[in-house]
Amino acid sequence: MTTWTQTELDSIGEAEELRIRSRRTDGTLRKPVIIWVVRLDDNLYVRAVGGPDSPWFRGTQTRHEGHISAGGIERDVTFAPVDPALHAAIDRAYRAKYAHQPVQYVDPCVTPQAHAATLELIPT
Repeated sequence: MTTWTQTELDSIGEAEELRIRSRRTDGTLRKPVIIWVVRLDDNLYVRAVGGPDSPWFRGTQTRHEGHISAGGIERDVTFAPVDPALHAAIDRAYRAKYAHQPVQYVDPCVTPQAHAATLELIPT
């Protein structure tokens, strides 16, 4: 199994935004969507604030594969489900990292709807 390097974790984890592209059934990549990303220990997580019905999240469910770009790092990834026991810690990571953002943008990241559309990014 491939793991993130320390440089990748630091660069992506510190990036304000991440561009995410999911892979279609034919193997081509969808158009990039800009989202927020958080780091928790040696793992990276993203959430769809619109929940599982968000178009970009639905796209990740086709092949569970895609490509990300953040902090000068480009990497193919697998989109993996997240253990619900991690939601509170991921919520804290979102609140801490994006504390400088208006609360109306952060609060939607820590709702049950967003929890249902949380993915771990696993490098491939």
